[in-house]
Amino acid sequence: MIKIGFAVIISYLMGSIPFGYILGEIIKGIDIRKHGSGNIGATNALRTLGKKLGITVLIFDTLKGLVCVTFIAHYFLNKGVVIDNNLFIYILGLASIAGHNWTIFLGFKGGKGVATTLGVLLGISFYLPEFRIALLILTCVWILVALFTRVVSLSSLIASSSLPVTFFIFYILGRMSINAVFFALLACLFIIIRHKDNIRNLIKGKEGKLNF
Repeated sequence: MIKIGFAVIISYLMGSIPFGYILGEIIKGIDIRKHGSGNIGATNALRTLGKKLGITVLIFDTLKGLVCVTFIAHYFLNKGVVIDNNLFIYILGLASIAGHNWTIFLGFKGGKGVATTLGVLLGISFYLPEFRIALLILTCVWILVALFTRVVSLSSLIASSSLPVTFFIFYILGRMSINAVFFALLACLFIIIRHKDNIRNLIKGKEGKLNF
């Protein structure tokens, strides 16, 4: 249990690294939290810091989740962690997403978890083929909604909501475990919670759009 707890803490801290804030301060001398939506994630970085830094933040935030469910998980599994391997990976993935969403380094105010969730799904897809299909579905949904609406938050909300639905269908078909379904539900919930302000703006018709 000590090893599991240590792995969770490391994954949380890894997810907590606020790359949007760090790059904004170091390269642009800007506190990204005081501009745009005030979010430290890739979308606000794109608006506030420009395309190059926005894409860089997206890559780094994605890598946080990927590293936690691959390298960190692999390291501790090799150290003899006594738990179902897939469940352990799901837990570390959720810890990294939680770290990004509620980073300890910025007073537990972070990003919205989309890029880090993408990284987690990508990392787990190396182990489980079913995740590759789910990741493809999620990506296609996000792209289609984004192209038609140009509203990133709506794309993220609909795409993330498709994740537990897809996993549940796979579970019914006997292709995924119930643990995977709960993982998908929690990952989706994390994203929805962090998008509560966006949901209010969507209802009021005030949510901003991006020019692709």
